[in-house]
Amino acid sequence: AVLCGTLTGAVPVLAKDAEKYTNTDFAMDTVVSETLYTTGDDLNTEIGNKLREIESGLLSWTDEDSQISKLNAAAGETTEVSDELAGYLAKIEQLAGDSDGAFDPTLGKVIRLWNIDGEDPHVPEASELDALLKDVGYQKVTLDGNKVTLAKDTTLDLGAVGKGIGCGVISEFLKDQILNLGGSSVFAYGQKPDDSPWKVAVSDPRDTEGEYLGAITIEGGEFLSTSGDYEKYFMEDGKRYHHILDPKTGYPVWNGLTSVTIICDQGYLADGLSTACFVLGMDAAKPLLEKYDAEAVFVDEGKNVYVTSGLMDKFELMKDGYIVNEL
Repeated sequence: AVLCGTLTGAVPVLAKDAEKYTNTDFAMDTVVSETLYTTGDDLNTEIGNKLREIESGLLSWTDEDSQISKLNAAAGETTEVSDELAGYLAKIEQLAGDSDGAFDPTLGKVIRLWNIDGEDPHVPEASELDALLKDVGYQKVTLDGNKVTLAKDTTLDLGAVGKGIGCGVISEFLKDQILNLGGSSVFAYGQKPDDSPWKVAVSDPRDTEGEYLGAITIEGGEFLSTSGDYEKYFMEDGKRYHHILDPKTGYPVWNGLTSVTIICDQGYLADGLSTACFVLGMDAAKPLLEKYDAEAVFVDEGKNVYVTSGLMDKFELMKDGYIVNEL
């Protein structure tokens, strides 16, 4: 899932005299607006610094000093990576295999060809896509402990799970808090100072005014991520070309879905599953959700909202015109 927007955090404390700290920053290609409730120090600056460290040292495909960038530069050879990155790659490869490639970390060149969030978004020629798709495929990444081998001309791009990884790392740093990264990747733990539940707003995929479709109550230790066709897209000849691409075809996914929201217990997984489930479609996604013990909210073009049974009591519809169904 691709994220843009804000980051908010709240350290849950039982004391009612917790201080509120706010800060606006920029990290991981998004505006970061942080809010912390704590009786301790203001940690906002450290949060921003840590997010930038994750991006520049680990995840960035443009920063020559990042581990991912060095892996891509050494495609065709074997490279040794840190325990941290090796751990993420093993989990990511597992998700790619379990989703039958609906989530694929080698799609970066195709994403950049579309340039959907750049200055020249356009529909590529089929020949251009075919030339790049021959180097796409999670099977082209071989892991042996800390040793990683990419097939020649294959590149890794962890953008679809990067914000989720960031949520996980920052959650370990802050502990007992809620963290909202980019508006669609959220982590919660513990309680707010007033003991009220954490509620996360879900965007209406077709509301250009920014009104919300609904709200989901999340528990401590849960991560939430949303992928939608409204986040980054352009229109051409009346057709919406969005950023969620099918790794098998190289084209945006058009299966009737407009957004997928995932709730589970790991940040990278919520991020990756929201993309995979959008690509798979609702019916094909069910076994994947069951395998990872994840809950989901699917929204389609017919303004139907499908909510898994474990979320029915935690989802609150806020917008007229939609119908909620139990999945």
